[in-house]
Amino acid sequence: MVNEGSCLPTMDLLRSEPMQMAQLIIPIESAHRAISYLGDLGLFQFKDLNVDKSPFQRTYASQIKRCGEMARRLRLFKDQMFKAGVSPSTSSARKDNVDLEILEVKLGELEADLLEINANNEKLKHTYNELSEYKLVQEKVGEFFSSAKTNAVAQQRKLEVQITVERSIDSPLLLEQEETSTKQIKLGFISGLVSREKSVPFERILFRATRGNVFLKQAVVDHSVLDLSSQEKVHKNVFVVFYSGESVKSKILKICDAFGANRYPFSDDLSKQLQTITEVSGRLSELKTTIDAGLLHRSTLLQTIADHYEQWSLKLKKEKSIYHTLNMLSINVTKKCLLAEGWCPVFATSQIHKVLQQATVECSSQVEAIFQVLETKESPPTYFCTNKFTSAFQEIVDAYGVAKYQEANPGVYTIITFPFLFAVMFGDWGHGICLLLAALYLVIREKKFSSQKLGDIMEMAFGGRYIIMMMALFSIYTGLIYNEFFSVPFELFAPSAYGCRDSSCGDASTTGLIKVRDTYPFGVDPKWHGTRSELPFLNSLKMKMSILLGVSQMNLGIIMSYYNAKYFENDINIWYQFVPQMIFLNSMFGYLSLLIIVKWGTGSQADLYHVLIYMFLSPTDDLGENQLFFGQKLLQLVLLLLALVAVPWMLVPKPFLLQKQHKERHRGQSYSLLFNKDDPDESELQSVPNNIDDEFDFSEVFVHQLIHTIEFVLGAVSNTASYLRLWALSLAHSELSSVFYDRVLLLAWGYNNTIILVVGIFVFICATVGVLLLMETLSAFLHALRLHWVEFQNKFYEGDGYKFFPFSFTLLTDEDDL
Repeated sequence: MVNEGSCLPTMDLLRSEPMQMAQLIIPIESAHRAISYLGDLGLFQFKDLNVDKSPFQRTYASQIKRCGEMARRLRLFKDQMFKAGVSPSTSSARKDNVDLEILEVKLGELEADLLEINANNEKLKHTYNELSEYKLVQEKVGEFFSSAKTNAVAQQRKLEVQITVERSIDSPLLLEQEETSTKQIKLGFISGLVSREKSVPFERILFRATRGNVFLKQAVVDHSVLDLSSQEKVHKNVFVVFYSGESVKSKILKICDAFGANRYPFSDDLSKQLQTITEVSGRLSELKTTIDAGLLHRSTLLQTIADHYEQWSLKLKKEKSIYHTLNMLSINVTKKCLLAEGWCPVFATSQIHKVLQQATVECSSQVEAIFQVLETKESPPTYFCTNKFTSAFQEIVDAYGVAKYQEANPGVYTIITFPFLFAVMFGDWGHGICLLLAALYLVIREKKFSSQKLGDIMEMAFGGRYIIMMMALFSIYTGLIYNEFFSVPFELFAPSAYGCRDSSCGDASTTGLIKVRDTYPFGVDPKWHGTRSELPFLNSLKMKMSILLGVSQMNLGIIMSYYNAKYFENDINIWYQFVPQMIFLNSMFGYLSLLIIVKWGTGSQADLYHVLIYMFLSPTDDLGENQLFFGQKLLQLVLLLLALVAVPWMLVPKPFLLQKQHKERHRGQSYSLLFNKDDPDESELQSVPNNIDDEFDFSEVFVHQLIHTIEFVLGAVSNTASYLRLWALSLAHSELSSVFYDRVLLLAWGYNNTIILVVGIFVFICATVGVLLLMETLSAFLHALRLHWVEFQNKFYEGDGYKFFPFSFTLLTDEDDL
């Protein structure tokens, strides 16, 4: 089915979409298909009408249990594929044409086959490892017996020669006595393998338990052996223990069991040894062939599963979400229908009608689904219809707080103001180009990256790729204004307007420069860079610019509060909040902004700090040389009086007007209507609870208004001062860039040594990327974020709404658990 949930907004991004509470009455036979189509549409947020029921008491609990069992099988397959190094194929991830019943049978068969193959492979591997150990024992113990027999034969011959040489008269008596005293005793032996770590304790315990009445011989196995119990590769020793007596034998067997030593039989007959080794080698070869064939079959089965894994996984996620949604619906057994309630945008009404009708037709239902709008006093959710460009900026606003329903959305202005304020702090068109290239790389390859699993940091950067692109573009713009390319100025738009009087003026103040051409047309004149007056000039420029930008943005926030009040028809907020706030802010800092512009325009040497401070300390004193225009003193007195009047204007009237408004709204509610007890409709009306709060706490409202007034008055000063961070961070970025260029790159260049130059370039690149392009970017981003959240949004933005979370299959991600 084609997803028709593409946004068709009736409003722009300034205010959230109009929402409506709707009720759906869906026949049971078409309920599953209807919910599935609503999930494809993604524009309906369901309310849980079964809050009082536990998950096990709900209608579709058995179906969810079935889905859970199938999910367990898919997790098993995923684990087996991971161990086998098989990756799921994504080619068929979006083919959703699998029937759930067929899928359940298919998964059961595949699980049974896989478990059987695994069990057989485990048995074959266990037998193969046992035979491998048996072969090692035959070889090592055979070598020991062979060497022992060779030594015994040599010793016997030596003894016979000695007896022949020393033959005497009494030798028959002595020989007979020796033969009777050296009567041979048959010794038993036990052979096997023990872990090399345990070989020393094993030998010690054997000696102590048998009081030294055993002979132990060990041989080291060169390569590691798979342990049968732990299934890990370990180093082992082959041992053979000679003993005499059944009691000693029982002790040895118990000790072998305690140390996990595997015992294997051994024949001292050489022909039987050769026959056993031949038989074991042949059996090992057969087992190896069988195991390889089993692993090939298992790999083929896992590859078959991998080809369909994503498709099955997506299907199962959809089915689980559908049944979870169906469990939120109220069921009417007698009428054989399901009742759903939820929120949807007004523009989606026709689309919801269409998918409900389509589900009815496809399921051959005799009764059509019903869609009707309900009246409610609940506050609707907030839904902004965003795209891949605007969604990242909206997330910045939502991180502070979701907008109240149809409240003015700061995200509209954030699209421009956020990257611009970032660029004011980050102004360097060389660094801006580097950021732009990184952002364009993410934008161009967004289809590839969106289908991959990225790391946390990369995922964050990819999600904000359009923010980074806008920040880079604005950084290039402000960098051209500051005339800085990695801190180096260029005469891009025209030659410098200033020339030198003599050769020493480059190290002098601006008095060593004379104006020889027209003013530089765009940005800072390149001659300012490198002079001793560069820092005072740029400090003054950027500080005043920060104040102008801050006052402008705060005024925009207060103006947005006016549009909010007008939209919600709240005249009290217009006359007793918006008006005094505009007067108070602009009486002080609006006036300061005016003085800055006049001073720039006239070239006056007036001290603006002195003007603003003494406007409050000594408003009637003469301005003297600090006077910028005629009537300035009178204007300052008027503005000071307006600022003083604005404070009680904000504080006093609003609580009394709210109290009066409350009394007028509830006038006459002390009388109740008389109902006829015989009329059930009137009885239902009477039983409806009155949700209106009859109490008005004047003291609480007054204290709230007092706090709000104090916060605004103090915030007008602190927020304006807070915008000076634009000046501070811009200066820091410029100076850091200049230090890296002068003290690293130029210093290395001056040595006329290739190695030093290469090292200098490498250090310069690392410092530029690590400090200026990463740390400074993050710092400027966070400061711009703070200016929007605190200084701008607190003027008008309440942010106490809740987000619209529709039932949508597009929200199902790979991270969602099956």
